[in-house]
Amino acid sequence: MSESGVHAHAPHEEAVHHASEGKNHTLNQWVAIFTALLAALGAIVSYQGSHLMNEVLLYKNEAVLKKTHATDEWNYYQAVSTKQHLMELAHDLAPADKQAGIVAKITKYQGQKTEIKARADALEAASNKANEESDRLNRPHTGMARSLIFLQIAISLASITALTGRRWLFGVAMLSALIGVGLWVTALGWVAA
Repeated sequence: MSESGVHAHAPHEEAVHHASEGKNHTLNQWVAIFTALLAALGAIVSYQGSHLMNEVLLYKNEAVLKKTHATDEWNYYQAVSTKQHLMELAHDLAPADKQAGIVAKITKYQGQKTEIKARADALEAASNKANEESDRLNRPHTGMARSLIFLQIAISLASITALTGRRWLFGVAMLSALIGVGLWVTALGWVAA
């Protein structure tokens, strides 16, 4: 240090310092671009995963709604069945002059039961179909969530690379990103299937 308080480096120290800054500067530029691309891709994967989960929940809600309506129809079926059984009992106990009216009611209840059962079965089938669609869409959602995890790991490793200047760490970040992209592409294939 000179008497003026200004510290001057030797020329070879300055050259080494600038050379090391140049290498890290280039690496840091690549890390910055890589991180920005991964962040954008992560946003897309996150959006698609959220959208897919909304569809999963929509189909699941539809399944529950159809199942509830089917339960209502089965309850109505039971009520009509009970009325029919009461009419059959009344048929056995009633005098002959009342038999015609009772037989007409029994026939009416049998017809109602057939219609009610058809509606209940259709609602059960619709509920099962909505449940299957919900399950089908949930599989790719899981793949997208895993993809996002690997993309976030890659971003973290790239950030550490920028701090430490370790090129091998950048390679691990790229490997993690490739795994994330692979999982994402696989999940997109499940959605299309």
